Amino acid sequence: ITYFLRGEPYLRTAHGIMICYWDGLVHYGLYLAMITAMSQGAEFWGRSYRSLGLFWLGSLMMSIVVFLLGNLIGKYSSDISPAFLLNVPYVLIPIWAGVKLFQQPRALPCLTEQRKWLHQRPQDVVLVLLLLLVAAFTFFRGMVILDCPADSCFEYIYQHEPYLRDPVAYPKVQMLLYLFYVLPFFCLCIYGLLRPGCSWMPDWSLVFAGAVAQAQFSHLGSSLHSRTPFPYQTPEDVWWSFLVTNVLYALGPQLLALRCLRRPAFFLPRWDHAREKNV
Repeated sequence: ITYFLRGEPYLRTAHGIMICYWDGLVHYGLYLAMITAMSQGAEFWGRSYRSLGLFWLGSLMMSIVVFLLGNLIGKYSSDISPAFLLNVPYVLIPIWAGVKLFQQPRALPCLTEQRKWLHQRPQDVVLVLLLLLVAAFTFFRGMVILDCPADSCFEYIYQHEPYLRDPVAYPKVQMLLYLFYVLPFFCLCIYGLLRPGCSWMPDWSLVFAGAVAQAQFSHLGSSLHSRTPFPYQTPEDVWWSFLVTNVLYALGPQLLALRCLRRPAFFLPRWDHAREKNV
């Protein structure tokens, strides 16, 4: 108790509690799954631990970046103590692990060359439309955080997501990361679904899927948690619209990563297709 009160008091916030839940459930489960995958060899579940590791990488990096920046600029900035340095390994270890994961060779799928236009791939059409909606919502919430004077932004931050005004600063940092990093990625993914050969998509879709999953879990939970001051909690009359909107937002990157995992041939560069034919 003394540690939470004097060492890292920001862990007692709704956001701190939610990231601890995520660490104890999802990250711990991923650690066990990766250990099992490594012990079983590359054929375990048809893939190596690489895919699980990329999802974990995105999730942990999003968690620690929002947490650290929120602590530095939010209302707990004056309470920073030497215990804050305990978070440094959580920054360095994912960077080291990310380099190792991206250096691991990817398993080549059984290729069936895809020369279909987008309208001939109905699942990709739905995915593109979903990503367009998610990108628009990302831009809108970014404008809300940047104090856009539009009436819709004012109404949204006071009547739909007042948690965005919480002085802990975690939601502000989260929305800015969405605006400046996740939004460009969504736009690039839409391009990647239109034009074959974007070989970066299978790996990075997993990283961003993990990042958005962690971020939305923490954001949803914090918005509704009793530790959040009442003026910043989501009003009861908009709970369902708030939940549906944010769950769909989290679902988009997961569906994209699943599509890349199940049918990665579309994203392989042309020389991979030619090499497979020669084999």
